[in-house]
Amino acid sequence: MRYFFLLLLLASTLFPFNIDIYTSEIANGKTTVLEFKKEKNIQYTKVVLAKKNYKIYQHPSDAKKLYSLIPINYYKKPTNLKAKVFYEENGNIKTKTFFFKVIDGQYKKENIKVQKSKVTLNKKDKKRASIEYKEAMSIYNHATNKSYISSKFITPMQSKITSSFGKARVYNNTLKGYHSGTDYRAKIGTPIIASNSGKIVLVKDRFYSGGSVIIDHGHGIYTCYYHMSKFSIKKGAFVKKGEVIGLSGVSGRVTGPHLHFSARVGGEQVDPLQLIKLINKNLF
Repeated sequence: MRYFFLLLLLASTLFPFNIDIYTSEIANGKTTVLEFKKEKNIQYTKVVLAKKNYKIYQHPSDAKKLYSLIPINYYKKPTNLKAKVFYEENGNIKTKTFFFKVIDGQYKKENIKVQKSKVTLNKKDKKRASIEYKEAMSIYNHATNKSYISSKFITPMQSKITSSFGKARVYNNTLKGYHSGTDYRAKIGTPIIASNSGKIVLVKDRFYSGGSVIIDHGHGIYTCYYHMSKFSIKKGAFVKKGEVIGLSGVSGRVTGPHLHFSARVGGEQVDPLQLIKLINKNLF
């Protein structure tokens, strides 16, 4: 259900403009969206939340609006977070404040058995994993000002979900973070399609995620496709929504063949299916 809260009090007492927020109460690992109605003599620049900047972009389907996606870090504890909107009015830079309430996502634990070498890394593997992590974060922390999407997102395949986002991952009885995406059951060689149009920014075999593809959709939105056995595209190419980007496999740290599908917004790892639902309902 789409449930916007029009911040009437803020609009009348603090803001000289209208702002819609999808929800001011959000779980860790989830995303919310702000929509701004364009106003004369006002230029919006950014939203600052927990010392992180989030750009305000042209709305993808409404020329009279702007928007900003706000992700909440998975490890953020329940709290009230102060957010500031920065804008320029008649040549003067101004800020206004509002609050988000972060709630507990109540994610479950998941026990997984894998090869010991995938949990306790030797020096060589540790160095490789570290280099690959830095490479990926340099991608995620860049926001392309152009948007490549013009329609709703789709899922990368139609298959049973075997593991959802956010579950605490216990590998060989040792807690090692959380499940950063959604897993789809897929025998080796199952076609994987692009969830939306974008630019291919990584095509590579990696230590943890195996055969990996990352798509930049613009505006700081990325989708990721892991454990692939074959690639159908190359880095730097543009891909259309629904285009086959490769085949599923059993590469990387896995217990069996499947597709791991994940997403990043503004550099933060977020629930990919919640993000898709949010964008599809509110931006298209």
